[in-house]
Amino acid sequence: MPGMLESDPIYMRRALDLAAKARGRTSPNPMVGAVLVKDDQIVGEGFHAYAGSDHAEVAALREAGPAAAGATLYVNLEPCCHYGRTPPCVEQILQAGVGRVVTACEDPNPAVSGKGIAALRSAGLAVDVGILGEEAAELNQAFFTYVRTGRPFVILKVAASLDGKIATRTGESRWITGETARRHVHQLRNEVDAVLVGIGTVLRDDPLLTTRLGIPDQRDPIRVIVDNLARLPLRAKVVNRASTAPTLLAVSQMAPRTTLEAIEREGVQVIVVESSRRRVSLDRLMEALGKRGVLSVMIEGGAEINASALREGIVDKALVFLAPILIGGKSTPTAVGGDGIETLGQALRLRDVRIERFDDDVLIEGYVKKAAAST
Repeated sequence: MPGMLESDPIYMRRALDLAAKARGRTSPNPMVGAVLVKDDQIVGEGFHAYAGSDHAEVAALREAGPAAAGATLYVNLEPCCHYGRTPPCVEQILQAGVGRVVTACEDPNPAVSGKGIAALRSAGLAVDVGILGEEAAELNQAFFTYVRTGRPFVILKVAASLDGKIATRTGESRWITGETARRHVHQLRNEVDAVLVGIGTVLRDDPLLTTRLGIPDQRDPIRVIVDNLARLPLRAKVVNRASTAPTLLAVSQMAPRTTLEAIEREGVQVIVVESSRRRVSLDRLMEALGKRGVLSVMIEGGAEINASALREGIVDKALVFLAPILIGGKSTPTAVGGDGIETLGQALRLRDVRIERFDDDVLIEGYVKKAAAST
């Protein structure tokens, strides 16, 4: 890469690590970290902590003070050049006298894309783009998806036995995976904007759907319940007013108005979504969540909601936890319900597959190949 120094990836890695400190805290903004380096020494660094706070570049410039003059700025996303809640970072970079800027990737936001880089170069700064670009894009995959499509990045999470069962024939499903794997799921809840389940899961398991990591800065995602006819019991745990986690009930036009009014009085937000096949359209629901600034959704439902999500093509990434147990049974629920496919050529396939162990449990994760036929 032209202009690249041997130390560039090291400092960009630091910028990425700083950005990741704000996982789940910056929506609808991206995660950004910045590092200022002068004479092979870090003189300032920072990250965007939450929407409305100082951008990473500004935090780093403040820490560096006069030392920013002539320094190299490493930032994992192109500096902004437009006015939002805060002034443009490009202007402040130029005012500080920074000598060189290294960014991992362009910002997909049309208001910024390429313009920040062009403005810096026009002012005479050397700008290098693309260092650790793939890692930077993956870190902000939810933001990139949201900007390009107006929809959230959707993760499908499944916990199953080796033979693909998610419960016994009596419906028992707690717990298929072990404590370490379950804690990882709570960490994911701490990072995503929303978790989604179908009403069947609520009626069967009455889950809280909150984050329970036992750490001071944990946060609860929005709890989205897909409930065509508004069967949500007012005594359900997701209706608990004492919880800090907001609950959103997605219903169809067929849901009784009087029932919805009673649910809304309990503090639950109701959103009416177009229905198809007597089911709430998950495709339209994602559009609605996007308009609310939701960047990421993790589906934690049962076989039928999983099948609907795959059939409607809303899933971007799958996380499948497999426990070393065998449950068996012709009628026991599997991870994905529905009618299934007719040929293996129609099978949904994953790319960039990774495998990770959590004690005896195994996590298989990968991105959905959108070109494949849906289930």
